Amino acid sequence: MIYAYDFCSLTDAVAPQIWPHPPDRLYQDIGERHQLLQMCRDCRQNPQEIDAIMVRRLADLGESLQAVRDRLVEFSQLGILVQAIEAETAPSVPSPDDLALAQTIEGQQRRRQIRQGHGKTRLQGQPPPGRAPYGYRRGSDSYTLDRNAAVVVRAFFDHFLLYGSLRQSVRYLATAHSKTISASTGKRWLSSPVYRGDLAYGNGDVLPDTHAPILSRDEAAQIDRLVRRNRQFAPRTRTASRSLAGLVQCGRCHRPMVVGKTIHKRGRQRVKDYLYLRPSGCPYRDQPPDEASAIRCGAIPYADVLDRTIARICSELPRRVNQATPPPVAAMQQGLTQQIEAKQTVLDQLDDLQSQGILDQKTAALRAYTLRTEIAALRDQMGQLPPASLFSIAQTVSIQQFWLDLSETERRFYFREFIQHIQLTQHSSSWDITLTYCF
Repeated sequence: MIYAYDFCSLTDAVAPQIWPHPPDRLYQDIGERHQLLQMCRDCRQNPQEIDAIMVRRLADLGESLQAVRDRLVEFSQLGILVQAIEAETAPSVPSPDDLALAQTIEGQQRRRQIRQGHGKTRLQGQPPPGRAPYGYRRGSDSYTLDRNAAVVVRAFFDHFLLYGSLRQSVRYLATAHSKTISASTGKRWLSSPVYRGDLAYGNGDVLPDTHAPILSRDEAAQIDRLVRRNRQFAPRTRTASRSLAGLVQCGRCHRPMVVGKTIHKRGRQRVKDYLYLRPSGCPYRDQPPDEASAIRCGAIPYADVLDRTIARICSELPRRVNQATPPPVAAMQQGLTQQIEAKQTVLDQLDDLQSQGILDQKTAALRAYTLRTEIAALRDQMGQLPPASLFSIAQTVSIQQFWLDLSETERRFYFREFIQHIQLTQHSSSWDITLTYCF
C-alpha cells in the first residue's frame, strides 16, 4: 500500500496535489496536524503492509527540523520509504543525519513561515511587504496618501479619462509635473487596485476599501472600459488625433483606410492642410484597369467622410436604438448589488458569532477575508458592465449640433462608443458609407 500526506496552512490556497502514483490512502491536514498523527498510528499498526509514504515536501512532516527528523527515524525503523514529490534532488532513502537534507528542510520551513506571515498579514487586511506604490506611504496598518505624489497620480488619471491616450498621459506628466514614468508603469497604474482603495496580494486576492482611494469607483469603471475598447484597435490608431482613425475600411478590398495629409503652400507660406482617407495596401492599386477592377480604391476627402458619417448617425441611430434590445444592465447591476449586500450582512455578523463562541478567532478572520475577496470580485464584475444610460445617451448624440461642438478627441470617444466600423464603398463617380453599430 502507498500512503500520501498533504499539508497546507489556513492561509494557503488548497490546491489538488497530483501524485505520481495514485495513493491507496490520503491524509490531509489544513492548519493542524491531526491526520499526520493518525497516519503515524496506522503505520505503527501495520508497517509490513505499507510500501511508501508520499509527501509534497519533507518539511510537511513537522513544524521543526527535529520533528521531521523524528518522523524520518520512525519511518526508517518501520522499513517504510518516504518520497518527497517536490524535492529537486531527493535521496531514495532520506537520512535524518544528512546535512544537505537538513539544510533543505530548514529552507522549506523558513519559506513556509514566510508564507504564513504573509497569510496573517492578508487576514488582518494589512498591506503586503515592500515599498508603498507611488502616491502612498506605509502607515502602521494601512497605506496613507502622500499628498504631493497623489496629485501627480491624479493628474495622470484625469488626463487619461479626458483623452484616452496612455502615452499622451505619460508625456503630460513629464512636461506638466516633471515626473518621468514608462508606458508600462502607466499601464500598471491604470489597472492597479491600490489607487481604487483596494489591496492586491501576490496570490491574486483583492481586499476592498482598505485605504483612501485616488480614483472613485465610477472613474475606475470608465478607465477599464477605455482600456478594453482600445484593445480592439491597432496600436497606432488607439490614440490617433483624428476621430475616424481605425474605424473606416474599404468596402471593396476590405483593407483599413488610413488618414493621410497633404500640405498646401503658397510660396513658403502654409495655406491649408488637406486630409484624406486611403486604403492601406489595396490589391487593386498596382493592377492595370480591366472590367474586373475598373474602379480602383482611391483617396477620399476626410472632411466629406466625416460630414456624411455624422449625418448618417443622426438619421439612423434613433431608429437603430428603438429596434435594438437593450441588455438588462439595470437587472444585472441589481443582482450583483444584492449579492454584495448579502455577503456584507454575513460579514457584519461574524463579530457576534465570535463573541458567542460559535466561531474562534482564526476561523472568523479566515471567513471575513474570504467574504471581502468575494465582494471585491463582485464589484469588479459590476464595474465591467456598460452604463445603464447608454441608450439614453444615444438620443442625445443624434443631434448634429452635438457633433459639431466636439473636438476631434471627444468625437473619437463617442464614435468608438457606438460604431464598430465604417465601410466605405466607391462607385464609378460616387461613394457611399455603411455604419456597423456596436449593438
